[in-house]
Amino acid sequence: MAGTSTHTVTNQPPPLVGYDVFTADRALAEAVDRYTGADVLDDVRAELSALGRAVGSAQVQEWAVRANEHPPRLRSHDRYGHRIDEVEFDPAWHRLLGKGVSAGLAGGAWTRPSGHVRRAAGFLLWTQAEAGTCCPLSMTHAAVPALRADAELAAEWEPRLASTVYDPQPRVAGQKPGALFGMGMTEKQGGSDVRANTTAARPLAEPGTYLLTGHKWFCSAPMSDAFLVLAQAPGGLTCFLVPRVLPDGSRNVFLIQRLKDKLGNRSNASAEIEFDGTWARRVGEEGHGVRVIIGMVAATRLDCALGSAGLMRQAVAQAVHHCAYREAFGGKLIDKPLMRNVLADLALESEAATALALRLAAACDDGGEQERAFLRLAVPAAKYWITKRCAPVAVEAAECLGGNGYVEESGLPRLVRESPLNSIWEGAGNVQALDVLRALRREPGALDACLTEIGRAHGADHRLDRAVKDLFTELADLEGVEGRARRLVERLALVLQGSLLVRHAPPEVADAFCASRLGGDHGASFGTLPAGLDLESVVERARPA
Repeated sequence: MAGTSTHTVTNQPPPLVGYDVFTADRALAEAVDRYTGADVLDDVRAELSALGRAVGSAQVQEWAVRANEHPPRLRSHDRYGHRIDEVEFDPAWHRLLGKGVSAGLAGGAWTRPSGHVRRAAGFLLWTQAEAGTCCPLSMTHAAVPALRADAELAAEWEPRLASTVYDPQPRVAGQKPGALFGMGMTEKQGGSDVRANTTAARPLAEPGTYLLTGHKWFCSAPMSDAFLVLAQAPGGLTCFLVPRVLPDGSRNVFLIQRLKDKLGNRSNASAEIEFDGTWARRVGEEGHGVRVIIGMVAATRLDCALGSAGLMRQAVAQAVHHCAYREAFGGKLIDKPLMRNVLADLALESEAATALALRLAAACDDGGEQERAFLRLAVPAAKYWITKRCAPVAVEAAECLGGNGYVEESGLPRLVRESPLNSIWEGAGNVQALDVLRALRREPGALDACLTEIGRAHGADHRLDRAVKDLFTELADLEGVEGRARRLVERLALVLQGSLLVRHAPPEVADAFCASRLGGDHGASFGTLPAGLDLESVVERARPA
């Protein structure tokens, strides 16, 4: 590397750039092979490899840096004083979002063979490029099941959402080659308790149309073409579609009060908005708002798990790559026993997250009754646990780079700031834990489906079998369990991950996971794996070759 007049720069790893992020992720590539239909597998591999090369390219990485260094700005009025309520993005944002749309990460999963698995893998990859653009991609993907509560709306909007053409111009949706969706549910006084919403919906003469008055405290992707929101109609809490531009070409009343100044996810706009006579179309029946929008919520929760798995994978890849080149105390960091322990521990967390998230995507593709029951319990459990593990993984990975990992140019600070997001959005930890309890009490088929999945590894590892017995003990008494709901959900997620790794991962990965996560031979921090494990193989598997 180039030197200076005072010294020669040595012992610095090369940038992790110019590689195929998909094929370098063995756990992800194997999961795609496992769950993709044989008739489309070659096409899916090629598609994901092309996306992986884009994610690993210098150009996309440069766009990601620029989009975060130049966050969106609110333009409430034009130069003449007309209110326009537009969000202005750096050109790099549009290039990134356009790339994500063209890769089928918006609504494409619902119309393609093995669509959910291929999109899940692509979403996990794209998160590693720039997580902010994943929000509008996720909202658009997740809007489809909610819109299907109204066949007419679904027929009108689904082709636009499944489009691979990105058009950022605020125009009548019917005149655009593709469209994006946002969402607004929470309000100041209620937060996750959406039944406390006060936004009012007044029916108009035309059936199914209303005027909304109220606000949303968090509105995701406010530059989108349309939004799904909740409001109180005469018949109770109801779901509505709010277009940004009305059919006659005029702007709908969509008053952006300000953009949130967030910890991370800074390239993406999140807004506080107000409705003041805002035209809306009802989705589903009055009073069924939660029932209608729950399909969207479930899809976004799975995306939260996928997004956190992607962030963890990128953090681990950066840490392993750095340690493979950096020398200290007479040798490569990756060969030092203690650092190897840390890297292997991080790699286990990443692979377990990927394995569970892709298994859930495969269940979405299957669509059968058993798999739907499995998703009812497994999605909130996975969302809870995978997103909780993301922040400590990102922080530990940054520490592997030492002081270099604390410097913005390394990219690790952006991962660290992003890492808590998916745990908070779409229902924080307590909401997920309570949702699991609700499913256990009301839908016994969901537990049966999860136990069937876990039971496929019965007898393969004694530590997993013992952990399953402990889970049964927890499940035996669901009365008064709310105070220990997090403990229960954590155990459920861990045995699901353990079952998947025992069946599908290399023996050294499954052994280390079961010993540490299920066998109890693990400390409170990363790098405390027990002796006798093949940690070198675990780390080598995680290396972005």
